[in-house]
Amino acid sequence: MANILQTLALVSGPGSLSVLQLLKDSGLMVKCILALLVFFSVLSWAIILWKFFQLRRARKASEHFLVRFWAADSLDRAFSETGHFSQSPLARVFLAGYQELNRVRERRKQLEETDPEIKFPVRRELIGVENVQRAMNQEMSRELMRMGRFLSFLATCGSTSPFIGLFGTVWGIMNSFRRLAILQSAGLAVVAPGISEALIATAAGLFAAIPAVIFYNFYLNQLRYLESELENFSNEFLNIIERHYLKRLKSKLEGPES
Repeated sequence: MANILQTLALVSGPGSLSVLQLLKDSGLMVKCILALLVFFSVLSWAIILWKFFQLRRARKASEHFLVRFWAADSLDRAFSETGHFSQSPLARVFLAGYQELNRVRERRKQLEETDPEIKFPVRRELIGVENVQRAMNQEMSRELMRMGRFLSFLATCGSTSPFIGLFGTVWGIMNSFRRLAILQSAGLAVVAPGISEALIATAAGLFAAIPAVIFYNFYLNQLRYLESELENFSNEFLNIIERHYLKRLKSKLEGPES
C-alpha cells in the first residue's frame, strides 16, 4: 500500500505531466518515432519554403518574360531577351521551340537548294510545326518535373505521418497497461503519464502531416496552373510560326503579279 501511495504522489506531483518531462521519460521506441516525425516535419517545411520561393521566382520571371516577348518585334529579338529570364519556365519552353525552329529552317533551306520545287511547301510537316511542337512539349514536361520535384515527399509525409504517430501511441499505451499490471493498481493517476506520453506521438504525427497535405494540394494547383499557362503559350507560339509562314507564302505567290 505504501508503494502505491508513493507512486501516486510521484505521478501527481507538479510538472510531472509537462511535455518535456514526458519526452524525457518516454521509452526508446516512442523516442525513435518522435525523432522520425521531427525529421519528417523539418524536411517538409524545408521543401515547403523552397517551393514557395522557387514558384514565386518562376512566376515573376514568366510575367516579365511575357511582357518582353509580346513587345518584341521579331522572334529573334525575343530570343535575345531570354537570357535575362533563366528562372522562367515560359522562357525555357520558348527557347526550346526557337532552337528547333532554327534547325527546321536550316533543314528546309538545304531541301530547297537540292529540290527547288519544295520551296514554300504547303504540307504542315514540311513547315516544321510538329517538330517545334514536340520540342516544346518535351521542355514543358521537363519544366513541370523540375517545378514539382520533391512534392511527392509532402504527399508521403501527409499520408504516413499520422499512422506513424498512431503506432507510437499504441506502443505507449501498451507500456502503460503493462506498467499498470506490474503495479497491480487500477487508477487514472497511474496510467496518465504513459497515456499522455503516447498521445504526444499522435500529436507529432498530425503536426507533421497537416502542413504537408495543405501545401501539397496548394502547390499541386500551382503546377496545374503553370501547365495550363505553358500549353497556352506553346499554342500561341505555334500560331505565330504558322501565321508568319503563311504571310511569307502569300507575299511570294503575289510577288509576280504585282
